[in-house]
Amino acid sequence: MALGVSAAPAVAVREQRQEPADEATISIRMLDIPASRMQDPRARVYIVDHLTPGTTINRRVEVRNTSGESQKIEFYSGAASVEDNAFTVPDGRTGNELSGWIRLKTATMDLEPGERRPVEVEIAVPRKASRGERYAAIWAQVTSAKERTGNVTQIHRVGIRVYLDVGPGGEPPTDFRIDGLAAEPGSGEFPVVTAKVTNTGQRALDMTGTVTLQKEAVRAGPFKVTNGVTILPGQSGQSGQVRVEVDQALPAGVWDVHAKLVSGTVERTATGTISLPVAAPMAVATPTGPRWLVYASGGIALLALLALAGWYLVRRQRTRLA
Repeated sequence: MALGVSAAPAVAVREQRQEPADEATISIRMLDIPASRMQDPRARVYIVDHLTPGTTINRRVEVRNTSGESQKIEFYSGAASVEDNAFTVPDGRTGNELSGWIRLKTATMDLEPGERRPVEVEIAVPRKASRGERYAAIWAQVTSAKERTGNVTQIHRVGIRVYLDVGPGGEPPTDFRIDGLAAEPGSGEFPVVTAKVTNTGQRALDMTGTVTLQKEAVRAGPFKVTNGVTILPGQSGQSGQVRVEVDQALPAGVWDVHAKLVSGTVERTATGTISLPVAAPMAVATPTGPRWLVYASGGIALLALLALAGWYLVRRQRTRLA
């Protein structure tokens, strides 16, 4: 398969545990991407591919020592999944089916300050592999010596996501639609514009994009997607909600909204209106007195209603007899 060279930085997945500010760091990025995916922004930072069973591919990643001292770096692959609209990786070296297909041809490497080197990655799909998309991560890890930090071992690792679809024939389609735009209060003083996205394709989405607001001659934005959700095929509604924080004060009134959302090479747009400022959710009052008082009040009201109903029935019966 023809490969292209990408110069884009690719710190795709990070984990830092108990890392002080002066702890040595490393970075990782993609070097090789398929020529057929040169226009795909995701393929420049992640390994994104479709393979038929029995296929083997090779990629290169580049690791750099960005610290001021020599580092011993370990390389391995690990499990990943998409949960609650997030690309999720477990602690440690937990594996899954896809990580078992990945072989890093370098297990450890010593790098001097500022030095960078490539690492070859091989992914071999078994002939009997079932159809479907799988997720994993390729890790570069530095572990501190215990004598430097007392009884606590500190780990710093950076990684690259792997999205691999397996199946006969061509690659399944990637597509989505925007079901609606709305606004809600944010965590701070500014509102958040939300877009409900439905994944109508057969591959996971990594949502990016922008939102622009306009009110008469006033234009605000573009504001970037702030939560960067990953949406599995078939997910929609609240679970596929993309959020954009409007990080500036805007005049009150009705604003026109234009959203442009992107995943890979697929781009969709939507328009709508929102009203600013956004009202806070209505609070539901709860009884503050003793519970027995609430129950007693309800019981008295019920007895009064029953007595009134009985009087009405007796009076109605008397009228009929007359």
